[in-house]
Amino acid sequence: MSIRSPKYGRLLSDFEKGATYEHPWDVTIDAGTVALFQASFLDATPTYASAAFARALSLRDRPIHPFLLLNLGLSFSVHDVSEQAIAHLAYIDVRFPNACYVGDTVRASSTVLDSKPASSGDRGVVHVRTVLETSEGTPVCTFARKALVRAGKLEGRPEAPWLGRARELGEVPRLPGALRDRVTPPSRRGGFAGFYEDFAVGDVIAHEVGKTVGESEHMQLTYLMRNSHPLHFDEVYCKDNSFAKTRVVYGGLVLSWVASLASRDTTGNVLWDLGLDAGAHPSGVVGGDTLYATSKVLAKQDHDEHTGEVTFRLVGTKNAPGARLLAEGKDLFTPELDKKDPAAKVKEKCVEITRTVLMRKA
Repeated sequence: MSIRSPKYGRLLSDFEKGATYEHPWDVTIDAGTVALFQASFLDATPTYASAAFARALSLRDRPIHPFLLLNLGLSFSVHDVSEQAIAHLAYIDVRFPNACYVGDTVRASSTVLDSKPASSGDRGVVHVRTVLETSEGTPVCTFARKALVRAGKLEGRPEAPWLGRARELGEVPRLPGALRDRVTPPSRRGGFAGFYEDFAVGDVIAHEVGKTVGESEHMQLTYLMRNSHPLHFDEVYCKDNSFAKTRVVYGGLVLSWVASLASRDTTGNVLWDLGLDAGAHPSGVVGGDTLYATSKVLAKQDHDEHTGEVTFRLVGTKNAPGARLLAEGKDLFTPELDKKDPAAKVKEKCVEITRTVLMRKA
């Protein structure tokens, strides 16, 4: 009797600069997926919540939330890129160039930009660029990321059935076609405070309400996104392979929860996410941890007479609100990798990223 034990992902020597992997997932985004995602994320951005608002912006319908698209793109890539990875290290130049809608089918591919061994010799860093696109070939999310991967070659990986091809996208726009010309935001009753004029560079907002991560909740959403890394749902695997010796919450969910915790104070009048950059997960999250968000305004600029661009540094902390950490003198907004003094590091910080949005003026 022949017994096979297929393995997925790659080790460091399996990555070849310039290679493109066509990820096998081919998923139609249905209304149930959107509803389940929304049921876990308290997001206030009107474009992604209201079909009426989105149509008034000349979009065809309510678009899929960008953070759902990012989670799908990240998760699809795990099968070929990071199922053997030790950690996800960085989000780089995330963009959402076109709207995606319920009923669209999406797939993804990743191209290896670089791979470098660490000085220790037992691991290295892999840098890939991923494109999530519809079945018609329209890109809806593009990003680069870095992963920490063990050294060696993976035995038992099935041969890829399809030859990959790098996507030649040119300059990726930051807005979908309907929003690239002058936009007149619709008027509406109610809504949240916080227009373009209400934010000033240097402002810090310590968002008060936290979110405790449910054990079954994070595993269900990880499966929904098709993230196949056992670190997030296989307790036996984690006893030997997890730094926490238990299941670790998938980082894309942590990022999305932290963004939604900030949304009532920062994105209730946002029309579109222009991009994310310089993102990292300084520490991991496990089921039962409580997340908090803190934002700092880094930059502002006019976009047109009705809208402006605002850049926030968004920080997520676990089991300690940002207001308390700031009162203790903790430096939340300097990237952890830039801190040379170990005493300056914030052990509670679990995600940090720069987010730029297109926001309506009052």
